[in-house]
Amino acid sequence: MSGLQCLATENIWFDKQRYDEAERRFYEGANGPAVQQQQVKTALQQAKGKQKRQHRNSSSHGGGDQELITRMKSLELENQTLHKVVENMRAALEKLESRVAMLEKTPASAAVPCAKAAPVQQAKVTNGGGDKADDDDFDLFGSDEEDEEAERIKQERVEMYAAKKAKKPALIAKSSILLDVKPWDDETDMVQLEQCVRSVQMDGLLWGASKLVPVGYGIKKLQINCVVEDDKVGTDILEEEITKFEDYVQSVDVAAFNKI
Repeated sequence: MSGLQCLATENIWFDKQRYDEAERRFYEGANGPAVQQQQVKTALQQAKGKQKRQHRNSSSHGGGDQELITRMKSLELENQTLHKVVENMRAALEKLESRVAMLEKTPASAAVPCAKAAPVQQAKVTNGGGDKADDDDFDLFGSDEEDEEAERIKQERVEMYAAKKAKKPALIAKSSILLDVKPWDDETDMVQLEQCVRSVQMDGLLWGASKLVPVGYGIKKLQINCVVEDDKVGTDILEEEITKFEDYVQSVDVAAFNKI
């Protein structure tokens, strides 16, 4: 039998579609259920994950909204508190302004009561026929005796003040003077020169500390301090008295003068 004849007797090629379907079913029966179960599991896991993400997103949005609402409520409370504080301060300021305006309008003479006003006597009202006599005896402005008494007290106080002021010692004006006493040369005895200066004595003069200050070329000058009463001793008198020692003193200058 030739190959063409064999092919003619075989009908497999005419039922190829049926054989392909049987082959597909065979392979699906061998591998299909496991693959389908895996696909189902994957789809279920994806659905669960999507649901969880949606739940988390919804919960996060809900928490954010709740926090925002809480902050808005707290801000509203703070705003109300600040409004109350501002209103209280505004009321206090208005009260203060009104008080200042009243004080400015009130004259100073009305604010200070008269210290020496004569006391006003109260009239005694009596029933009977002596009303006219009581009116004659009543003095609305006080008696002359009270004026004399007030004048006497005032005079006594003035005398007491004058006596107290007279007992206080009078202030004596004093000054502190720093003198520069210059010798003729470097051979001048400075100890003797200082003794000559301190030998000048007068009422209201008090000698203080002294020192030798170099001038140049081996020459030193005497710097001496003294306290004087301005009414009794002056700088001119001091210079005149010190320059009398011509053998030691060349000149006298006032280095510093301060009031005490």
